[in-house]
Amino acid sequence: MVIENDFFSSNNTVQKISEDEKGRLGDYLELVKAFARTTYSSIYIIDYEKKGFEYVSENPLFLCDHTPAEVQELGYAFYFKYVVKEDLDLLLKINTIGFDFYQNIPVEERLNHTISYDFRLKNPNGKTFLVNQKLTPVFLTNDGKIWKSICIISLSSELQSGNIKIYKKGENKIFSYDLEGGFWKVLKKIELTSREKEVLQYSIRGFTIANMAESMFVSADTIKFHKRKLFTKLGVGNIAEAIAYATSNKLI
Repeated sequence: MVIENDFFSSNNTVQKISEDEKGRLGDYLELVKAFARTTYSSIYIIDYEKKGFEYVSENPLFLCDHTPAEVQELGYAFYFKYVVKEDLDLLLKINTIGFDFYQNIPVEERLNHTISYDFRLKNPNGKTFLVNQKLTPVFLTNDGKIWKSICIISLSSELQSGNIKIYKKGENKIFSYDLEGGFWKVLKKIELTSREKEVLQYSIRGFTIANMAESMFVSADTIKFHKRKLFTKLGVGNIAEAIAYATSNKLI
């Protein structure tokens, strides 16, 4: 039987925080709250010493009709209540392989990595929807354990759960986990051309193909050509999916 403590790896047990470690925090939560006010994504902070949520933003996506205070009080019980059963097992798997990954990289590099994955939430009305969660450590203990992490949740651009990836800041590669094979593989990050980025940026602003062609000083057929290349490169079927994918994967 799965219990809440299963989400907290023995490899990352945080026993007691020293006064020196507490002194590093400052007013960091005020920065997190300010960031939460500027985004449509849901933000929360995990505290691995207290084994719960230190902060939950007011953005409604992650709340499943609860208030932030209620979700904060529920802590990891929230997952047991609202994550689809199969995906709860997936989250436990991600938890294990994620901490194992972090244990095998130098301490000084741990804050530079972000893990991303998708799972399904089921709200009180029975509606199931796929979300993407990106988790980044923000504070380590003196011995390199992850003390606090920031999580950013948005609607997923994928079609199914999983899609486990780790990104390292400043590197053009992605570590992707093969769930069937049980191993990490290294992928090269997709690179967009300047024209493809322009098409995305203008599309976000609501430009039509004719508007783009006029602004970019090219023909409408050229815009269509770049859109087709973009869709093929990202593996999507329309511009809305392309925008969601590119935004989620930090391509623009």
